[in-house]
Amino acid sequence: MKVLLTHAPQARRQYYGERALAALRAIAEVHLNERDAAFTPAELIAAAAAVDAIIADRLTTGPAEVFRALGSLKAFLRVAVDIRNIDVGAASAAGVLITRARPGFITAVAELALGFLVDLARGISRASADYHAGRAPQIRMGRELAGATAGIIGYGAIGRHLAPMLATLGMRVLVADPHVRVEEGAFAQVALDELLARADYVICLAVATAETENLIDARALARMQPQACFINLSRGNLVDEAALLEALRAERIAGAAMDVGRATDQMPSPELAALPNVIATPHIGGLTPQAIEAQAFDTVRQLAAIKRGEVPDGAVNANAWTRRTRGVV
Repeated sequence: MKVLLTHAPQARRQYYGERALAALRAIAEVHLNERDAAFTPAELIAAAAAVDAIIADRLTTGPAEVFRALGSLKAFLRVAVDIRNIDVGAASAAGVLITRARPGFITAVAELALGFLVDLARGISRASADYHAGRAPQIRMGRELAGATAGIIGYGAIGRHLAPMLATLGMRVLVADPHVRVEEGAFAQVALDELLARADYVICLAVATAETENLIDARALARMQPQACFINLSRGNLVDEAALLEALRAERIAGAAMDVGRATDQMPSPELAALPNVIATPHIGGLTPQAIEAQAFDTVRQLAAIKRGEVPDGAVNANAWTRRTRGVV
């Protein structure tokens, strides 16, 4: 079985790993992207002309023309949960299976949230930047997390993992999510408007959908308290960046921390990241060896199932998979 791994060399090292690549090579003939950039759709079509499957990084898109052009393609596997830049409808029409990896980054992202909280409360990165630049840091009063209120927007896998961690720190935890019921008595489920009005730290973990596009807009930010901080560890699509920029510049909220934004590869936008009351990291919430290997090895298991002619865990459109293998060896 022939498979194309789309990650450019640096991305392959950081987001797939040698151990997973070795495991992949044990079950398939692996073709690699040796360019220093992600494939364009035309380049992807050329590179995947003779392969049975594509294992794609999150920068490699799957538009309709890819599935129309690649007659031998049986499956398109995404080494991520987010498949919004894959045309699943076009893949289904062509009989190509689409899969996504399980969220192996839950612990990593939750721990980054803790780091953001401590930094926002105590100004660690701000003081360090002053020292690195040879300036005397301004001494400011810090805040304790114990006794403060954290508001989690979106009670998915990461939110459920993070909430008890915050409670252990002595924080009050509010949760807003209209699609789930919070069973744990230690956490209060409230409407979004109430969470925004009460929380000292608003942590955005909601899924990016049409419904949540610009969920945090000027109206939402206006409901937050002036001492409150906003943290985004979900997707940039959930935030009206112009409204957030204005709120931060006017100091209508105290600060923000973000690992995601509307720049390339969902990174924070440079204009927002440059503000003095913002902490920004370049979309590295899931960038730990454990998290990366969890998702990479997931695609190895998926490909092994596909090779046997089976529907793998993580399949998105199994009912449309007409190019199904019949026990490829």
